[in-house]
Amino acid sequence: MTTRKIILGAAFTIAGLSAMAPQTVAQQTRLLTAEKHNEYGLVYSLPLTALRIEVEARHESRKAGPYWQYAKKYIGTDQAVTHDSESWTITRVKVTPYGVSDNSRQYLMQLKPGATTYIGVGDDGMLLSINRRPEAVKPSPMAVSNDEKTDRIAPGEYLQYVDEDFIASQSSAKQARMLAENLMEIRDAKVSLTRGTADSMPTDGRQLELMLNSLAHQEAAMTSAFLGITDSETVVRTYTFLPEEEGNSVLFRLSDFSGFVEPDDYSGAAVRVNVKITDAAQLPVDAKGETKKLPKDAVMYCIPGSAQVTLTLDDTVLYDSELDFAQFGMEFGLNPVLFTDKKSPSYAIFDPSTGALKEIGVTREEDIP
Repeated sequence: MTTRKIILGAAFTIAGLSAMAPQTVAQQTRLLTAEKHNEYGLVYSLPLTALRIEVEARHESRKAGPYWQYAKKYIGTDQAVTHDSESWTITRVKVTPYGVSDNSRQYLMQLKPGATTYIGVGDDGMLLSINRRPEAVKPSPMAVSNDEKTDRIAPGEYLQYVDEDFIASQSSAKQARMLAENLMEIRDAKVSLTRGTADSMPTDGRQLELMLNSLAHQEAAMTSAFLGITDSETVVRTYTFLPEEEGNSVLFRLSDFSGFVEPDDYSGAAVRVNVKITDAAQLPVDAKGETKKLPKDAVMYCIPGSAQVTLTLDDTVLYDSELDFAQFGMEFGLNPVLFTDKKSPSYAIFDPSTGALKEIGVTREEDIP
């Protein structure tokens, strides 16, 4: 089977903003009361369950230094980057169900003049509560892309710290030796400053810190000419997925060069989402085990079904969990008399992601608007 999906691509590619808290906006809710202008009828809709899929990936960019073959001799390690490369690795997947109003499933709760019954709905008309003020539906905070590397070394930056003899030399072996000698001088200068034995010591602690930081940056730039440069960043993308039936779909693709790309961009490996219904909903039964009958003029709600949701990249499982879905279940209804009883009216609260009945009880006086 095929699975229809909606991919909205609410993506964040903000680097270097790890101190900023991601902002979310709660869904607005409304109270609907029976009035003459609406002919004492309250219109509401039931939800479909969508998934907010947040994917975090690690991007690494590696660039070889021009003297990588001399790294063992002068730096003492053979762990140098020997060729340029890019890689993307998915490090975390978070899936959050939430409800979206299904306009094809709208219902009318017809009341009589003078009725105090009211319902709480979302800004899209989705039923959230009856005779109880609904809580604002808050989406989960979305992560912000974070570039953790702050003191970057640019390719070729070491050339700022060499002399004319280095530039004039045509021998890479000689250049590597000269650069290694400069590197040793930088390290010796750091040691002298730290021990307080330098010929020209700074006048205060702040000046010492600035000098040490400058020397450390020069050392890193020269070292990168041997070991290469590896930069990394964390990138987050958020997708919205709305399944309507079982099936397997490409959510996005991950390219080693471009990172997150569209499903039809075959430069990347497919990240697939598979939905398999595991438990179809059953109608409720009474104390005798017999299936309940739908009350007349019932207030409709959802009895959700369940489905296994699996995200994979090639043969790697990124996410695997059983979730409840309104669209894979069925509808049933509550007797409207429960909510219109003048002496002890009941209240009901519904799950905003599946439309399921979460709680039902007797209304308190403070909940009457």
